[in-house]
Amino acid sequence: MENKDKQTDSDMLEGMVNINHIQLLDCTLRDGGQGLEAAYKIENTKVQFTDKIIHQSIDHFIKTGIDIIELGYIEKSNFIGHPFANYFTIEEISKFIPSHRNPSQMYIALYTGPDTDVEQIPEWNPSLVEGTRVILRYSELKKSIDYCESLAKKGYKVFVQPMLTMRYSDDELKMLIDRVNEMNAYALYFVDSFGYMQTEDVERFFRLYDERLESNIRIGFHSHNNMNLAFSNVQHFLRISGERKVIVDSTATGMGQGAGNLQTELILPFLNKNYKKNYNYDELLEVCEQIEPLTPVGQWGYSVSWAIPAVYNTAYKYVMVMRKKMRFSYPKINYVMQHIPNNFRHRYTEENLQQVLDSLNF
Repeated sequence: MENKDKQTDSDMLEGMVNINHIQLLDCTLRDGGQGLEAAYKIENTKVQFTDKIIHQSIDHFIKTGIDIIELGYIEKSNFIGHPFANYFTIEEISKFIPSHRNPSQMYIALYTGPDTDVEQIPEWNPSLVEGTRVILRYSELKKSIDYCESLAKKGYKVFVQPMLTMRYSDDELKMLIDRVNEMNAYALYFVDSFGYMQTEDVERFFRLYDERLESNIRIGFHSHNNMNLAFSNVQHFLRISGERKVIVDSTATGMGQGAGNLQTELILPFLNKNYKKNYNYDELLEVCEQIEPLTPVGQWGYSVSWAIPAVYNTAYKYVMVMRKKMRFSYPKINYVMQHIPNNFRHRYTEENLQQVLDSLNF
Protein backbone atom coordinates (compact mmCIF):
# COMPACT_ATOMS: atom_id res chain seq x y z
CA MET A 1 0.00 0.00 0.00
CA GLU A 2 2.85 2.37 0.84
CA ASN A 3 4.47 1.83 -2.58
CA LYS A 4 1.16 2.37 -4.29
CA ASP A 5 0.69 5.71 -2.52
CA LYS A 6 4.16 6.84 -3.55
CA GLN A 7 3.51 5.90 -7.15
CA THR A 8 0.23 7.80 -7.10
CA ASP A 9 1.96 10.93 -5.80
CA SER A 10 4.58 10.66 -8.55
CA ASP A 11 1.92 10.22 -11.21
CA MET A 12 0.06 13.26 -9.92
CA LEU A 13 3.22 15.39 -10.00
CA GLU A 14 4.15 14.32 -13.50
CA GLY A 15 0.60 14.96 -14.70
CA MET A 16 0.70 18.54 -13.52
CA VAL A 17 3.13 19.72 -16.19
CA ASN A 18 4.47 18.71 -19.55
CA ILE A 19 8.11 18.05 -18.65
CA ASN A 20 9.29 19.33 -22.03
CA HIS A 21 7.80 22.71 -21.23
CA ILE A 22 10.21 23.38 -18.34
CA GLN A 23 13.46 25.13 -19.17
CA LEU A 24 16.25 25.67 -16.68
CA LEU A 25 18.22 28.89 -17.10
CA ASP A 26 21.55 29.21 -15.31
CA CYS A 27 22.61 32.81 -14.68
CA THR A 28 25.70 32.13 -12.54
CA LEU A 29 28.00 34.27 -14.67
CA ARG A 30 25.59 37.19 -14.92
CA ASP A 31 23.91 37.40 -11.50
CA GLY A 32 27.02 36.04 -9.83
CA GLY A 33 29.13 38.58 -11.66
CA GLN A 34 26.87 41.38 -10.51
CA GLY A 35 27.10 40.03 -6.96
CA LEU A 36 30.89 40.16 -7.15
CA GLU A 37 30.70 43.66 -8.60
CA ALA A 38 28.52 44.84 -5.69
CA ALA A 39 31.00 43.34 -3.19
CA TYR A 40 33.87 45.06 -5.00
CA LYS A 41 32.16 48.45 -4.92
CA ILE A 42 30.88 48.33 -1.34
CA GLU A 43 33.47 46.19 0.45
CA ASN A 44 36.45 46.62 -1.87
CA THR A 45 36.79 42.84 -2.28
CA LYS A 46 39.29 41.61 -4.86
CA VAL A 47 37.46 38.49 -6.03
CA GLN A 48 36.81 38.55 -9.76
CA PHE A 49 36.16 36.21 -12.65
CA THR A 50 39.02 35.35 -14.96
CA ASP A 51 38.48 34.51 -18.61
CA LYS A 52 39.70 31.01 -17.74
CA ILE A 53 36.98 30.55 -15.11
CA ILE A 54 34.36 31.91 -17.51
CA HIS A 55 35.42 29.56 -20.32
CA GLN A 56 35.68 26.54 -18.01
CA SER A 57 32.27 27.24 -16.47
CA ILE A 58 30.68 27.50 -19.91
CA ASP A 59 32.31 24.22 -20.94
CA HIS A 60 30.84 22.46 -17.91
CA PHE A 61 27.43 24.08 -18.43
CA ILE A 62 27.38 22.71 -21.96
CA LYS A 63 27.89 19.21 -20.59
CA THR A 64 25.14 19.60 -17.97
CA GLY A 65 22.53 19.92 -20.71
CA ILE A 66 21.00 22.97 -18.96
CA ASP A 67 18.65 24.57 -21.47
CA ILE A 68 19.67 28.24 -21.34
CA ILE A 69 23.06 29.68 -20.34
CA GLU A 70 23.39 33.38 -19.56
CA LEU A 71 26.92 34.44 -20.43
CA GLY A 72 26.95 37.77 -18.61
CA TYR A 73 25.64 41.31 -18.87
CA ILE A 74 26.07 44.30 -21.15
CA GLU A 75 26.42 47.84 -19.87
CA LYS A 76 28.67 50.87 -20.02
CA SER A 77 31.46 50.40 -17.51
CA ASN A 78 34.93 51.53 -16.52
CA PHE A 79 36.16 48.00 -15.87
CA ILE A 80 38.95 46.65 -18.04
CA GLY A 81 38.36 43.14 -19.28
CA HIS A 82 35.50 41.00 -17.96
CA PRO A 83 36.10 40.80 -14.18
CA PHE A 84 32.39 40.35 -13.45
CA ALA A 85 31.28 38.78 -16.77
CA ASN A 86 30.51 42.32 -17.89
CA TYR A 87 30.78 43.39 -21.53
CA PHE A 88 30.41 46.54 -23.60
CA THR A 89 28.67 45.06 -26.64
CA ILE A 90 26.69 42.06 -27.74
CA GLU A 91 29.45 41.21 -30.22
CA GLU A 92 31.99 41.08 -27.38
CA ILE A 93 29.97 38.77 -25.15
CA SER A 94 29.11 36.55 -28.10
CA LYS A 95 32.80 35.70 -28.51
CA PHE A 96 32.39 33.53 -25.41
CA ILE A 97 29.95 31.22 -27.20
CA PRO A 98 32.00 28.03 -27.52
CA SER A 99 32.79 26.64 -30.96
CA HIS A 100 31.69 23.20 -29.71
CA ARG A 101 28.31 24.52 -28.58
CA ASN A 102 25.40 22.20 -27.93
CA PRO A 103 22.78 23.08 -30.59
CA SER A 104 19.94 22.26 -28.20
CA GLN A 105 21.10 24.95 -25.75
CA MET A 106 20.47 28.68 -25.95
CA TYR A 107 23.05 31.33 -25.08
CA ILE A 108 21.79 34.70 -23.91
CA ALA A 109 23.01 38.04 -22.53
CA LEU A 110 21.39 40.59 -20.26
CA TYR A 111 21.06 44.33 -20.81
CA THR A 112 20.92 46.07 -17.43
CA GLY A 113 18.62 48.70 -18.89
CA PRO A 114 17.76 50.54 -22.11
CA ASP A 115 21.09 52.40 -22.19
CA THR A 116 22.98 50.95 -25.15
CA ASP A 117 21.99 52.79 -28.31
CA VAL A 118 19.71 50.31 -30.02
CA GLU A 119 20.88 51.55 -33.41
CA GLN A 120 24.35 50.26 -32.51
CA ILE A 121 23.06 46.75 -31.83
CA PRO A 122 23.34 44.55 -34.94
CA GLU A 123 20.55 42.51 -36.44
CA TRP A 124 20.66 39.01 -35.05
CA ASN A 125 22.82 36.47 -36.89
CA PRO A 126 24.06 32.99 -35.86
CA SER A 127 27.39 34.34 -34.57
CA LEU A 128 25.58 36.24 -31.80
CA VAL A 129 23.77 35.19 -28.63
CA GLU A 130 20.33 33.99 -29.51
CA GLY A 131 18.47 35.71 -26.68
CA THR A 132 18.59 39.02 -24.86
CA ARG A 133 17.19 39.72 -21.42
CA VAL A 134 16.32 43.32 -20.61
CA ILE A 135 15.80 44.65 -17.10
CA LEU A 136 12.86 47.03 -17.23
CA ARG A 137 13.60 50.29 -15.48
CA TYR A 138 10.45 51.25 -13.59
CA SER A 139 11.28 54.95 -13.83
CA GLU A 140 11.62 54.57 -17.61
CA LEU A 141 9.02 51.91 -18.22
CA LYS A 142 7.87 52.94 -21.70
CA LYS A 143 11.45 53.41 -22.87
CA SER A 144 12.38 49.97 -21.50
CA ILE A 145 9.46 48.22 -23.19
CA ASP A 146 10.12 50.00 -26.48
CA TYR A 147 13.73 48.83 -26.19
CA CYS A 148 12.59 45.22 -25.84
CA GLU A 149 10.38 45.61 -28.90
CA SER A 150 13.29 47.00 -30.93
CA LEU A 151 15.43 43.98 -30.02
CA ALA A 152 12.61 41.62 -30.99
CA LYS A 153 12.38 43.33 -34.39
CA LYS A 154 16.11 42.77 -34.83
CA GLY A 155 15.51 39.04 -34.53
CA TYR A 156 16.54 38.33 -30.93
CA LYS A 157 14.53 36.15 -28.57
CA VAL A 158 13.64 38.70 -25.92
CA PHE A 159 13.22 37.91 -22.22
CA VAL A 160 11.36 40.77 -20.52
CA GLN A 161 12.47 41.29 -16.90
CA PRO A 162 10.35 43.63 -14.75
CA MET A 163 12.76 43.91 -11.82
CA LEU A 164 11.05 43.98 -8.44
CA THR A 165 7.75 42.84 -9.93
CA MET A 166 6.08 43.30 -6.52
CA ARG A 167 6.28 47.03 -7.20
CA TYR A 168 3.96 46.85 -10.23
CA SER A 169 0.21 47.35 -10.04
CA ASP A 170 -2.08 44.87 -11.79
CA ASP A 171 -2.92 47.53 -14.39
CA GLU A 172 0.77 48.08 -15.11
CA LEU A 173 1.32 44.35 -15.44
CA LYS A 174 -1.66 43.97 -17.77
CA MET A 175 -0.26 46.75 -19.96
CA LEU A 176 3.12 45.00 -19.92
CA ILE A 177 1.60 41.65 -20.84
CA ASP A 178 -0.24 43.24 -23.77
CA ARG A 179 2.99 44.79 -25.07
CA VAL A 180 4.83 41.48 -24.64
CA ASN A 181 2.11 39.76 -26.67
CA GLU A 182 2.41 42.40 -29.41
CA MET A 183 6.18 41.99 -29.75
CA ASN A 184 5.92 38.18 -29.45
CA ALA A 185 8.66 38.08 -26.81
CA TYR A 186 10.21 34.75 -25.88
CA ALA A 187 9.42 35.10 -22.17
CA LEU A 188 7.94 37.40 -19.55
CA TYR A 189 9.26 37.07 -16.03
CA PHE A 190 8.19 37.91 -12.55
CA VAL A 191 11.23 38.77 -10.49
CA ASP A 192 11.65 38.56 -6.72
CA SER A 193 14.51 41.06 -6.67
CA PHE A 194 14.53 41.61 -2.90
CA GLY A 195 13.58 38.07 -1.90
CA TYR A 196 10.34 38.67 -0.03
CA MET A 197 7.77 36.95 -2.28
CA GLN A 198 5.51 34.46 -0.53
CA THR A 199 3.74 31.47 -2.06
CA GLU A 200 0.55 33.47 -2.56
CA ASP A 201 2.50 36.13 -4.49
CA VAL A 202 3.94 33.48 -6.81
CA GLU A 203 0.46 32.14 -7.44
CA ARG A 204 -1.02 35.59 -8.03
CA PHE A 205 1.60 36.56 -10.62
CA PHE A 206 1.43 33.24 -12.40
CA ARG A 207 -2.38 33.32 -12.64
CA LEU A 208 -2.38 36.91 -13.92
CA TYR A 209 0.26 36.14 -16.55
CA ASP A 210 -1.20 32.78 -17.57
CA GLU A 211 -4.66 34.21 -18.14
CA ARG A 212 -3.53 37.06 -20.39
CA LEU A 213 -0.24 35.98 -21.98
CA GLU A 214 -0.20 34.23 -25.38
CA SER A 215 0.29 30.50 -24.97
CA ASN A 216 3.55 30.39 -26.94
CA ILE A 217 5.24 32.94 -24.63
CA ARG A 218 6.99 31.47 -21.63
CA ILE A 219 6.53 32.58 -18.04
CA GLY A 220 9.81 32.89 -16.17
CA PHE A 221 10.48 33.08 -12.44
CA HIS A 222 13.66 34.66 -11.05
CA SER A 223 13.82 34.16 -7.29
CA HIS A 224 16.13 35.50 -4.59
CA ASN A 225 16.81 33.86 -1.27
CA ASN A 226 16.61 36.51 1.46
CA MET A 227 13.99 34.54 3.40
CA ASN A 228 15.19 31.09 2.33
CA LEU A 229 12.08 30.70 0.18
CA ALA A 230 13.54 30.47 -3.32
CA PHE A 231 13.45 26.67 -3.57
CA SER A 232 9.98 26.25 -2.06
CA ASN A 233 8.57 29.11 -4.15
CA VAL A 234 9.97 27.58 -7.35
CA GLN A 235 8.53 24.17 -6.45
CA HIS A 236 5.11 25.80 -6.06
CA PHE A 237 5.57 27.62 -9.36
CA LEU A 238 6.21 24.31 -11.10
CA ARG A 239 3.26 22.60 -9.41
CA ILE A 240 0.78 25.20 -10.63
CA SER A 241 2.25 25.72 -14.11
CA GLY A 242 0.34 22.92 -15.84
CA GLU A 243 0.95 22.89 -19.59
CA ARG A 244 2.28 26.45 -19.70
CA LYS A 245 5.85 26.77 -20.98
CA VAL A 246 7.96 28.01 -18.07
CA ILE A 247 11.54 28.96 -17.25
CA VAL A 248 13.23 28.67 -13.87
CA ASP A 249 16.39 30.67 -13.09
CA SER A 250 19.16 29.46 -10.81
CA THR A 251 22.88 29.89 -10.11
CA ALA A 252 25.64 27.55 -8.98
CA THR A 253 26.06 27.80 -5.17
CA GLY A 254 23.26 30.38 -5.19
CA MET A 255 25.80 33.00 -6.29
CA GLY A 256 24.20 36.38 -6.99
CA GLN A 257 23.15 39.79 -5.84
CA GLY A 258 21.95 40.27 -2.29
CA ALA A 259 21.21 36.91 -0.66
CA GLY A 260 21.70 35.24 -4.01
CA ASN A 261 19.49 32.93 -6.01
CA LEU A 262 17.94 29.52 -6.13
CA GLN A 263 20.86 27.10 -6.17
CA THR A 264 21.30 25.17 -9.42
CA GLU A 265 22.67 22.24 -7.43
CA LEU A 266 19.27 21.98 -5.68
CA ILE A 267 16.86 22.51 -8.57
CA LEU A 268 18.77 20.38 -11.11
CA PRO A 269 18.45 17.03 -9.26
CA PHE A 270 14.89 17.98 -8.26
CA LEU A 271 13.97 18.33 -11.94
CA ASN A 272 15.78 15.10 -12.78
CA LYS A 273 13.93 13.19 -10.08
CA ASN A 274 10.45 14.69 -10.29
CA TYR A 275 10.14 15.86 -13.90
CA LYS A 276 12.24 13.22 -15.67
CA LYS A 277 14.87 15.64 -16.85
CA ASN A 278 18.31 14.27 -17.68
CA TYR A 279 20.74 17.01 -16.67
CA ASN A 280 24.30 15.95 -15.80
CA TYR A 281 24.77 16.63 -12.09
CA ASP A 282 28.50 15.85 -12.01
CA GLU A 283 29.24 18.56 -14.56
CA LEU A 284 27.23 21.07 -12.53
CA LEU A 285 29.24 20.13 -9.44
CA GLU A 286 32.41 20.89 -11.41
CA VAL A 287 31.10 24.45 -11.79
CA CYS A 288 30.44 24.59 -8.04
CA GLU A 289 34.04 23.54 -7.42
CA GLN A 290 35.19 26.62 -9.35
CA ILE A 291 32.63 29.06 -7.97
CA GLU A 292 32.63 28.21 -4.26
CA PRO A 293 36.15 29.57 -3.58
CA LEU A 294 35.09 32.90 -5.12
CA THR A 295 32.43 33.52 -2.51
CA PRO A 296 33.35 36.45 -0.24
CA VAL A 297 32.55 35.60 3.39
CA GLY A 298 28.89 36.32 4.10
CA GLN A 299 28.27 37.52 0.57
CA TRP A 300 25.32 35.34 -0.46
CA GLY A 301 23.24 32.60 1.05
CA TYR A 302 21.00 33.13 4.04
CA SER A 303 22.10 35.60 6.70
CA VAL A 304 20.41 37.98 9.10
CA SER A 305 21.77 40.84 7.00
CA TRP A 306 19.79 39.64 3.99
CA ALA A 307 16.65 38.75 5.97
CA ILE A 308 16.17 42.21 7.52
CA PRO A 309 15.65 44.12 4.25
CA ALA A 310 13.23 41.43 3.05
CA VAL A 311 11.17 41.85 6.25
CA TYR A 312 10.75 45.52 5.35
CA ASN A 313 10.33 44.99 1.57
CA THR A 314 13.37 47.17 1.01
CA ALA A 315 16.45 47.20 -1.23
CA TYR A 316 19.15 45.00 0.28
CA LYS A 317 21.96 47.53 -0.30
CA TYR A 318 20.74 49.68 2.62
CA VAL A 319 21.63 46.87 5.03
CA MET A 320 24.70 45.84 3.10
CA VAL A 321 26.19 49.33 3.51
CA MET A 322 25.11 49.76 7.13
CA ARG A 323 26.46 46.37 8.17
CA LYS A 324 29.61 46.02 6.10
CA LYS A 325 30.80 49.63 5.77
CA MET A 326 29.29 51.38 8.80
CA ARG A 327 29.48 48.32 11.11
CA PHE A 328 26.02 48.95 12.58
CA SER A 329 24.56 46.35 14.95
CA TYR A 330 21.46 44.44 13.87
CA PRO A 331 19.17 46.29 16.33
CA LYS A 332 20.48 49.63 15.06
CA ILE A 333 19.94 48.54 11.45
CA ASN A 334 16.43 47.40 12.33
CA TYR A 335 15.66 50.80 13.84
CA VAL A 336 16.86 52.58 10.70
CA MET A 337 14.88 50.23 8.44
CA GLN A 338 11.70 51.03 10.33
CA HIS A 339 12.17 54.72 9.50
CA ILE A 340 12.98 54.56 5.80
CA PRO A 341 10.25 56.43 3.86
CA ASN A 342 8.24 54.27 1.47
CA ASN A 343 9.41 56.25 -1.54
CA PHE A 344 13.02 55.34 -0.68
CA ARG A 345 12.51 51.61 -0.10
CA HIS A 346 12.71 50.35 -3.66
CA ARG A 347 15.89 52.19 -4.59
CA TYR A 348 19.08 52.48 -2.59
CA THR A 349 21.30 55.54 -3.03
CA GLU A 350 23.95 56.96 -0.74
CA GLU A 351 21.93 60.16 -0.58
CA ASN A 352 18.75 58.35 0.46
CA LEU A 353 20.52 56.50 3.26
CA GLN A 354 22.31 59.59 4.50
CA GLN A 355 19.05 61.53 4.56
CA VAL A 356 17.45 58.86 6.73
CA LEU A 357 20.46 58.72 9.08
CA ASP A 358 20.49 62.52 9.38
CA SER A 359 16.79 62.52 10.28
CA LEU A 360 17.58 60.04 13.08
CA ASN A 361 20.60 62.07 14.26
CA PHE A 362 22.99 59.19 13.49
